[in-house]
Amino acid sequence: MLKTVFVILSIPVLFFACSPNNVTEDGSLKKYFDSSNVSGSFGLFDNGQGHFTICNLPRFRDSAYLPASTFKIVNSLIGVQTGVVKDENTVIPWDHVVRGHLDCNQDLPMKQAFQYSCVGWYQELARRIGKDTMKKWIDSLGYGNKNIGGPIDSFWLNNRLKVTADEQLGLVKKLYFDQLPFFQRTQKIVRGMMLMESTSNYQLSYKTGWGFKEDGHSLGWIVGWIEENKHPYFFVLNVETADTNMDLTGVRMKILKGILAQLGFLQGKK
Repeated sequence: MLKTVFVILSIPVLFFACSPNNVTEDGSLKKYFDSSNVSGSFGLFDNGQGHFTICNLPRFRDSAYLPASTFKIVNSLIGVQTGVVKDENTVIPWDHVVRGHLDCNQDLPMKQAFQYSCVGWYQELARRIGKDTMKKWIDSLGYGNKNIGGPIDSFWLNNRLKVTADEQLGLVKKLYFDQLPFFQRTQKIVRGMMLMESTSNYQLSYKTGWGFKEDGHSLGWIVGWIEENKHPYFFVLNVETADTNMDLTGVRMKILKGILAQLGFLQGKK
């Protein structure tokens, strides 16, 4: 079921101007969540038309959650901007703590640590950035609730920092157009790390996230954009389940690809 409405999205002025936006609520997309036994929301912004397609508008707009590893976008931006890391080739040595993600148990440059989503690498980056500098940039961005309480290396994982899907979409849109308060070079480096799939039909850039809410539920994210025929479309997927044994890695990507295909993407016809 499609329902077109006019709403004022809640993204801070830094991300989206708070003016009425054309939004289509597409209830037919809910089947992708239901078939995977998860709840969640999805939002896509067609930049050329200035139009939103959203599944579960209240959750997308009003509910805030820990960003988990999607915070690596912001962490990377701050790290490069402040010179803590030079660029995507900067290596932080492995701390020799063996983690379940085996690809992370080695010395890695930032680009690989970003694409493998290595928690330890980015925890060390946050420690090197330091709390005062991190707080300054989080405040400047107006990112989420701006709460970085607790240890400097885990505030994006411990449910202190929270962000809405709405705000996440605003962030990646601004990043794409060099409109964040960072140097263009900084934003270009991070955009480059986000490119995960490039075919003759489309280029798909994103960052995933997976964490646990206060109630123990698993929460998954995919935030980014898809380009077809040189036109960008920005998206945010948010999924949640009480089943902590569920492998959200595959589930969230299956949902994303299913929705994108239904909306006419992935075939180079947009």
